[in-house]
Amino acid sequence: MIALIQRVSEASVTVEGEVTGAIGQGLLVLLGVEQGDDEAKADKLLHRVSGYRIFPDQEGKMNLNVSQTGGSLLVVSQFTLAADTKRGMRPSFSCGAHPSEAERLYDYFVAKASASGIPTETGRFAADMKVALVNEGPTTFWLQV
Repeated sequence: MIALIQRVSEASVTVEGEVTGAIGQGLLVLLGVEQGDDEAKADKLLHRVSGYRIFPDQEGKMNLNVSQTGGSLLVVSQFTLAADTKRGMRPSFSCGAHPSEAERLYDYFVAKASASGIPTETGRFAADMKVALVNEGPTTFWLQV
């Protein structure tokens, strides 16, 4: 399971002209599900995402996590993160989970994030989404479990 996380001052997702999720300060989480992923991996990844210290403290050092800053999560499914790009000029998606399994684990991740007390918004699974964000820093990290 993969999360590309971006520290944002704001982010939103629009599907067919409708905003499906929007946050202020927090993390945009682009979530990719690979074959063999399960709830244990989702739990481990959520622990890393929610605890990752990439927000500045009073001295300007990256020392705080999203919860400590009162931030939110915007979780967006992105199957292209599971692409194999090692060869050729076209990505292979053979490593990605079957769409039904990917959606199940995406929903699980979102439910656990919401239950953890972090305000959580979402995109719409498998939709053509327009993602808008203001990346602070820019600050972007790839987390994989």
